[in-house]
Amino acid sequence: MPATQKITAWTICIVLGASIAAYAAERSSLDMKSAAFQNGGDIPRKHTCDGGDVSPALSWTGAPARTRAFALIVDDPDAPGGTWVHWVLYDLPANAKNLAEGSGGESQPTGAKQGVNDFRKTGYGGPCPPGGTHRYYFKLYALDAPTELKPGATKQQVLAATKGHVLAESELVGRYGR
Repeated sequence: MPATQKITAWTICIVLGASIAAYAAERSSLDMKSAAFQNGGDIPRKHTCDGGDVSPALSWTGAPARTRAFALIVDDPDAPGGTWVHWVLYDLPANAKNLAEGSGGESQPTGAKQGVNDFRKTGYGGPCPPGGTHRYYFKLYALDAPTELKPGATKQQVLAATKGHVLAESELVGRYGR
């Protein structure tokens, strides 16, 4: 192989490797936390159906520069009939860095839309396991474009609208038991 072809092939490998590394770094940079509970910790009763049923405060850092919107889905994979959806929130503005406690009700950032949960209600429906301890996954997605869905979308509709638009994601897991 001539030297120029070797250099070109080598250059392509370096550029491709750097692009893959940048993509991986961007996808893993988003970090979400809650003041109410630690990752893997217990969700306080206040945020469940046994308490005030108010959504916990959430905050995040590290959104990629190309972020134009966020989506949040909270679900319980331990539900007896399959994964149970507790909260669908989407089209949060790109400049959002947190959700205040109670954002799953009437007040959320301007432009954000609430979806329908498996309680057949719009907004947040807190942990309410029929028995035992369940895990609740809070999944935040940084998107390169808003979904443009109307209010009241389901988890499946939001995930379909975000396909190919996820720049980064973060997950926070809480536990609650009865």
